[in-house]
Amino acid sequence: MTPPHRTRLTFHGPLSEARAADLVQRLTRHRPTTVLDIGCGAGELMLRVLATAPEATGTGIDLDADDLARGRKAAADRGLASRARFVEESATGTSRGPADLVLCVGSSQALGGRLPEALGELRRLVTDGGRVLLGEGFWQRTPTPDELSRMWPDAALTDHPGLATLIGMAIDAGFRPEWTETASLDEWEQFESGYLADTEVWLAEHPRHPLAEETRQRVDRHRARWLTYRGILGLAYLTLVPTA
Repeated sequence: MTPPHRTRLTFHGPLSEARAADLVQRLTRHRPTTVLDIGCGAGELMLRVLATAPEATGTGIDLDADDLARGRKAAADRGLASRARFVEESATGTSRGPADLVLCVGSSQALGGRLPEALGELRRLVTDGGRVLLGEGFWQRTPTPDELSRMWPDAALTDHPGLATLIGMAIDAGFRPEWTETASLDEWEQFESGYLADTEVWLAEHPRHPLAEETRQRVDRHRARWLTYRGILGLAYLTLVPTA
């Protein structure tokens, strides 16, 4: 028996039901017929877009076979299997676009090593008059050297820009920001707690399991890291319109 993992998460990121509903309404206002989801995971947001835009078809790209399988099952369960494709492949240099709506939430690294290159790829992948939803990390404040040392391995100030710099990069890449919003502390706490909750309960119920010590160390490291970047690392949801 292995510890359960992520069963309490709807989205793999700090995204509430209310914000997701608002995003879907905004992103479908221009009636997209093609949707491309970069680093889609199980494709929850893409499936909600397809349910709201009945003329649209969607393609999700990811390298995680388990997440893709969950996405295919969810599409079938919702009657969307004929309009949703989940493809196991790299998004680097992808030829899947251009699409009327491109979703890239927490996945810009899949398009290149640096954010300016990823933004250039997003501009290439969206049709004129389309939309891009970019979910991207930013520093809410500058972390101290001690805080950086307690985040993810090799964390550096250059890992993320500030919010104003992020928006400036998007403009330089050929976009105008139609809408700017950022994940709330409540959304972050719901996500990070939901990410660990199943495993924490399993550890409490199986303290002497052969996998318990290894699992405990992994979970404790993750919690310590997110409690360090809590209130420091933000996530922006930018609705971007390509400049003609």
